[in-house]
Amino acid sequence: MASAKERRFEITGGALCLDLANTVDNRPTLGRELLVDYADLVAWGQQAGALSQRQVRALSAAAERGPGRARAALARARSLRETLFRLFSRTTAGRSPDRADVGALDAALGVAAARRRLVDVGSRLELAWSPEAEGSLDLPTLAATLSAVELLTSPRLERVRICQARDCDWLFLDASRNGSRRWCDMSVCGNRAKVRRFRRRVRPAERRARPAQAAASRANACSSSRRATR
Repeated sequence: MASAKERRFEITGGALCLDLANTVDNRPTLGRELLVDYADLVAWGQQAGALSQRQVRALSAAAERGPGRARAALARARSLRETLFRLFSRTTAGRSPDRADVGALDAALGVAAARRRLVDVGSRLELAWSPEAEGSLDLPTLAATLSAVELLTSPRLERVRICQARDCDWLFLDASRNGSRRWCDMSVCGNRAKVRRFRRRVRPAERRARPAQAAASRANACSSSRRATR
């Protein structure tokens, strides 16, 4: 895997797990895959803040040594992504989660939690990845798993939203004061919605104006014709 390759991701979810769920573009319509290969998964992990530069280098090298293992890790990341999308999208709709999805996330949690350890950092303790996890091609997926469990069991879950753009369905945390945010990104989906609303307002006015414009054009043509025959 060439480490120089890097897709640019829009990191707008507000939580790592939501950003992973958002690695399918135009989900309701085209369903365009953004994690095309393992290099994309590493690039996403770095841009989303899940991977350090050192971890990026280590995972890139491991993927080059084992392309088959990298493809398998990518498939697991995509599978978790779809589980997370279903869980959070049901939550935003006020529906109970599917038991199979809860079971899948619980199994992923068992794997991720087993790869965490306490480390002594000066006068305090911190949770860190075990050496086994640091060398695992699943590291981005492990991080997203812990993020998902934290969010699903947090009061912040009430702030998870799904973008209202008809061709988007990206998930995001609504950090607005009154909880009224509708778009994953105002500069993208929000602006598109504004343009569509503007066009809907303008088109009826244009249709109403056309007969008057046509009549004015005919009147001008007749007047010109009369002047030409004098």
